[in-house]
Amino acid sequence: MTEIKSIKKSPIFWISTLYFAMGLPFWAVNATSGIMYKNMGISDTDIAFWTTIVILPWTLKPLWSPFLEIYKTRKFFVLATQLFTGICFALIALALPLSNFFTYTIAILGLIAISGATHDIAADGIYINVLSPEQQSKWIGWQGAFFNVAKVISLSVFVFIAGALEKQIGLKQAWMVVMGIYAAVMFAIAMYHTRMLPSAKKSSTKKTAKEAINATVEVISTFFKKKNIIWSVAFIILYRFAEGFAMKISPLFLVAEKIDGGLGLSNQSVSVVMGFGAIAFISGSILGGNFIAKLGLKKALLPLAFIFNIPFVVYAIFAFYQPENILFIIGGVTVEYFGYGFGFVGLILFMMQQIAPGKYKTAHYAFASGIMNLGFMIPAALSGYLSDLLGYKIFFILVLVATIPAILAAYLVPFTHTEAIKQND
Repeated sequence: MTEIKSIKKSPIFWISTLYFAMGLPFWAVNATSGIMYKNMGISDTDIAFWTTIVILPWTLKPLWSPFLEIYKTRKFFVLATQLFTGICFALIALALPLSNFFTYTIAILGLIAISGATHDIAADGIYINVLSPEQQSKWIGWQGAFFNVAKVISLSVFVFIAGALEKQIGLKQAWMVVMGIYAAVMFAIAMYHTRMLPSAKKSSTKKTAKEAINATVEVISTFFKKKNIIWSVAFIILYRFAEGFAMKISPLFLVAEKIDGGLGLSNQSVSVVMGFGAIAFISGSILGGNFIAKLGLKKALLPLAFIFNIPFVVYAIFAFYQPENILFIIGGVTVEYFGYGFGFVGLILFMMQQIAPGKYKTAHYAFASGIMNLGFMIPAALSGYLSDLLGYKIFFILVLVATIPAILAAYLVPFTHTEAIKQND
């Protein structure tokens, strides 16, 4: 009864923790691990390539999405993957002292990615099926905010802890503690969700693996039969294209030595910068959701694309001037994070309301999310090589060039489901 009463009070009781738990492994694999490896002397090329390759499950997750709609419930998969992810973080902590730690930890990060991608399918299924379209619009800003709060916690609080502990117990031991904290947080969230997460019945009556495979084929084929789907796919790939280049390298750029073209910040300084970015991102996400609710997604999309992409200019400014004033750096990153939060919610809501609707709305949303991640992965995998080859100055100019296709796609993409537009107008 406690679970039901809490949920009836407000979905925030589970949206906050569910999307934080979704974001924590994603950003650990995608961002925090990069700083950890940078501290340990791994090159930008290897960091960007391998930490991008291991996030492939977030792109491929639609392939096993139909199986999750057959066996058990969405809540079961959420809890199981949160516990498994916690175990994997603990294993990373144990692997860091080994001489070939990079190979072992990358492999474990791959397992975290598979678990995290499975978690995302089930979590999004709960969000889409429990909440009405009106509620989805209302809470979309909070959903995006808590997903990215996990990013800031990873890049701010946990990086700060690593930097502080490094002076006392050594570099590898410090990161072992941080990975242990990741594990503990995932275990705690899983325990919380046993009571607070809405329960959901199986969404399918199919019983065999063969039927699930047939369902997968049908999910993919029906996805590409949707009206205007080519335009929609192009849009969700291009929207994050510049971000894919920038977001892998920007934290490495902040900690890189000045002689190498970076800003030479310590882990503690980076954590402070990201802490201010956290406030900006949360504010941007919430205001972005309100902006969409007031203006309507169709009218808001182009402004959102500008606000999402243009702030990447701050990194080009940093690369050319290498400022030492920490307040100036904080201000620039704060602007970038605000724009990131404000603009990102538009992409999520577009996938929910313009791509997902239909018979397989959970699976199609997962498929769209996977394609969205592909738009991030392709430039991210190349970013380390290009930054090492070109240097940070030219690299961040390239990032600005990559924003142009995103803005054009936002201007040209057609809207299919007019009922969703009306609900937001």
